[in-house]
Amino acid sequence: MTQIAVKTMDGGTANVTLETVRSGLKGPVCLPGEPAYDDARTLWNAMIDKRPALIVRAAVPNDVVLAVKLAAQHGLLLAVRGGGHNIAGNAVCEGGLMLDLSLMRAVKVNASARTAVVEAGAKLADLDTATQAHGLATPVGINSTTGVGGLTLGGGFGWISRKHGLTIDNLISADVVTASGELVKASAEENADLFWAIRGGGGNFGVVTSFTLKLHPVGPEVTAGLIVYPFAQAKEVLAAYRRAVAGAPDELCCWVVIRKAPPLPFLATEVHGTEVVILALCYTGDPASASKALAPFKAIGKPIADVIGPSPFAGWQTAFDPLLAFGERNYWKSHDFMELSDGLLDVLVGAVKRLPTPHCEIFIASLGGAINRVPADATAYPHRSVEFVMNVHTRWSDPSEDDRCIAWARGLYDTAAPFATGGVYVNFMPADEAARVRTGAYGPNYERLAKLKAKYDPKNLFRLNQNVAPGATVPARG
Repeated sequence: MTQIAVKTMDGGTANVTLETVRSGLKGPVCLPGEPAYDDARTLWNAMIDKRPALIVRAAVPNDVVLAVKLAAQHGLLLAVRGGGHNIAGNAVCEGGLMLDLSLMRAVKVNASARTAVVEAGAKLADLDTATQAHGLATPVGINSTTGVGGLTLGGGFGWISRKHGLTIDNLISADVVTASGELVKASAEENADLFWAIRGGGGNFGVVTSFTLKLHPVGPEVTAGLIVYPFAQAKEVLAAYRRAVAGAPDELCCWVVIRKAPPLPFLATEVHGTEVVILALCYTGDPASASKALAPFKAIGKPIADVIGPSPFAGWQTAFDPLLAFGERNYWKSHDFMELSDGLLDVLVGAVKRLPTPHCEIFIASLGGAINRVPADATAYPHRSVEFVMNVHTRWSDPSEDDRCIAWARGLYDTAAPFATGGVYVNFMPADEAARVRTGAYGPNYERLAKLKAKYDPKNLFRLNQNVAPGATVPARG
């Protein structure tokens, strides 16, 4: 029998046999040196380079059950991969057991009921392709290679969230494998406390094998595109942007990107590589009303390019993929804001003058709308009064630039902190921000999460995440 030494949660090792691991599995098991091993362990963020002792590539929900039971029985260090896109890189572990869900990518749409059942390894592109065939969509992120699972468990927001809420606000139910190896359904009617926890609580409470999501009529064509301004107009554009977005209808979402101009075909070559301010807009309302909704934004400044027009929604969902390409080194820092004050705008403009590489950028997402009409304690995600999220995307290729790039991101984060709420979207937190989990990510909802963690995962088997430690026990609910 083939013995495999696997790292345990307490830092030791446990020996398991390959035959035991494979017993009953429908999906493959990968070991170091085998052809599929490196593909399975390689994540979107090239800064993460870890080698698990073995990888179980689940093909069906029972594979997840068996892998979780194996990890629980032997106390194995367990990492769970969905899309492998999370900035912190917790989807892989050094020397432990990696449970890879990426083979489970089916999306089943019920167009008449306006629902979709989405397997845990599906990516946003899988979901968008399936739903847009029926002119339907649900709020997800803006990068089509992101995994649906991780995005949903952290909250999930994108172009249509001002109209339709967070991804978790559209979650009807989920199938969850708990730390005991039991496959249960979490919904408003069944295991309601678990359902509350997984809507924003990350991977702390189990491994979700499928999500049932509510869909809405969207597209297949929307009005979307970019308005690009020279950096000399940055302060003027940003000040006008905050006024325009304050009066925007829920059907209109406008985000800001500040960076060096990529070589987009509609930009003159002399603009390429220069600092620019970009307004990215998506309007999903009545096309006849698009001009009126967009007018305040089109009146801003003197753009060097305006390429807003009819666009397939599924295509717009991929528009930022080249800026978030697989295989680069990445480090993020993020803040929540109630407003974009003059002082904050000065901070942003100053930071852009010191961009460490051409691929670094500042994203400002406009939230509000339907997101903020949900009570803060209705789901584990608590940030229901936030109007803007800043995500500092620091990206580079050469490891020798690590210190310089990370220092730039941290410096901008520190300088912007006096203008921020102190809160943070959990999916934007890098691996070194464990201290922000309690007050920053979850705030008033943390104590309830800790109690539910004690109920569903008292030994903290699911610890490779932005971790909520088990707290005082809580009686079963629902």
